[in-house]
Amino acid sequence: MDGETKQPAQTRSRSVLARGLSILDAFTSDEPELTLAEIAARSGLPKPTAHRLLGDLVEWGAIERSGPGHYRLATKLFRLGQLVPLHRVLRETALPHLERLHAVSRENVHLAVPDSFYSLFVERVTGRDAVPLRTRVGARLLSHCTATGKVFLAWGERERFRQLVNAGLPRFTPRTIVLPGLLHQDLARTMERGVATTYEEAEAGVAAVAAPVRGRGGRVVAALSVTGRAQTMDFDRFGHAVKAAASAMSTALGDGV
Repeated sequence: MDGETKQPAQTRSRSVLARGLSILDAFTSDEPELTLAEIAARSGLPKPTAHRLLGDLVEWGAIERSGPGHYRLATKLFRLGQLVPLHRVLRETALPHLERLHAVSRENVHLAVPDSFYSLFVERVTGRDAVPLRTRVGARLLSHCTATGKVFLAWGERERFRQLVNAGLPRFTPRTIVLPGLLHQDLARTMERGVATTYEEAEAGVAAVAAPVRGRGGRVVAALSVTGRAQTMDFDRFGHAVKAAASAMSTALGDGV
């Protein structure tokens, strides 16, 4: 035998899987196309290892080559994502309520779900009169600067808040709340109002209002939001509308989620 310590086959397989997943995790909604060097740097893998695993992922259909030395996620991952039962049920149930919210606001309306201490946007209805946003379906933003994220922090487990604070509260605009004490106060006001709000906290010129969607046992499983221009956002009117839509969606879900 050579000097290498042999690992059990199951351990080796897990190690290969973890490396492959780290490659997939290197892509973001802001940077959906990466070079081999960028993938290797973000995944922490040597370039030869990253190149070999990329070949396997391309063959399987999770990644495709978008140009010489460039890669992007492929449609097989999208097809698999549509099979997630919770997200599929939430999106199908939410769509008529999102459409009615858009008819009222003429702004961007979103359905989001909690993803660790992030807010993950899984559906969106918009129109040509709505303020342009960087946020797309599939994007996720830190919870402290988004209305939907504040919903998950306010009505979620304390552990989510603790994890977010430990990870740090980065500043995206001059109005981003970056002090844990101030964020805690804002979340207390959120629970009193029944809606979460942001005003230029994630993006300049953009404001939002969101309300919780409840599933089995009253647990918050999602949030609906209206996102529009900060200067013309009618928090009172849209707050009532988004609360009504979220309540109606919660009733439609019943105990099914």
